[in-house]
Amino acid sequence: MNIHEKINYVELPSKNIKVTKAFFEKAFGWTFTDYGPDYAAFENQGLDGGFFTSDLSSSTHNGSALVVFYSNMLGETQTKIEQAGGTIIQETFTFPGGKRFHFADPNGNEYAVWSDK
Repeated sequence: MNIHEKINYVELPSKNIKVTKAFFEKAFGWTFTDYGPDYAAFENQGLDGGFFTSDLSSSTHNGSALVVFYSNMLGETQTKIEQAGGTIIQETFTFPGGKRFHFADPNGNEYAVWSDK
């Protein structure tokens, strides 16, 4: 696989690393590697990345890029997100090619989940 000049890693803000890790562990089964108290990395989630401590949160309303997950079972994924403490901030809507919803993690970071099913 050629990774030259391809997106390879993403870093996201987190007001509380412990809460962020707990949410993504419960909702998606992620595991983390801690690099001190202010950074936690994840791997093999489609794209590697990490969370850094910040008082800010990522939202399309303030011009941030949107991280979008894919799901084979959109409703089931939404339920898992809500049970893990996430908040649905835009209900499921259709678009050419599929449907998606947006959610915020417990720190207020916005994400989306889409499906072509």
